[in-house]
Amino acid sequence: MPEDPMPPPTMRRKKIPWLPIIMVLGAIGAVLVIGAQYTDRGLRDAAPRAKGANVAGAITPTDTFKGDLIVQPIAFSHKIHAKDNGINCLYCHTYARRSKVAGIPPTSKCMGCHTVIATDKPEIIKLTKMWENRTPPLWKKINDLPDFVHFSHEKHLRRFLFDNAGQPVERADQVCAMCHGDVKNMTVDVKSKPLTMGFCTRCHEANKGPSSCTACHK
Repeated sequence: MPEDPMPPPTMRRKKIPWLPIIMVLGAIGAVLVIGAQYTDRGLRDAAPRAKGANVAGAITPTDTFKGDLIVQPIAFSHKIHAKDNGINCLYCHTYARRSKVAGIPPTSKCMGCHTVIATDKPEIIKLTKMWENRTPPLWKKINDLPDFVHFSHEKHLRRFLFDNAGQPVERADQVCAMCHGDVKNMTVDVKSKPLTMGFCTRCHEANKGPSSCTACHK
């Protein structure tokens, strides 16, 4: 039998140039990675260097970030509470020691003191009215991470505070300062650390934290 004739050129299957496509995609990926690194470096270099928190046995990040001042429903002063009166961060942010989030104290905890303390102050009068009307302050989040980032306050506090014999619980503020800055000298909280991937990985490298992707990305 005669052989089948060759199909005309228009009917021949064209080969997909996989190698050039893979090379182009690889180049695009490399550009994106390098761009992210330069962006992170720019965030660090644009801000002044500052002394890190004082945590025993830890190399603390010194990166800084200048966040915008966000108006809160109550002008809560961290300086008055944490520095002047020496209230431990974990007294108000009680969830931090046992969960992923630090938590915001309920209004009842605030009123536990302010039914008798500073009751004539304008911000306390506002808080008292909210308490009486059962409308809690709608606090605005300052330090936030993308949904694809897994961060646990509990694990970090265990590593640098509760399992750290050289760091007394009374100095929990220094552990918090590693990621949140010198909050005890702030009035209303302002974001003062970049909290970028580079910021976290440098801290993990310096303090022998986990380096696998799944440690932070679930």
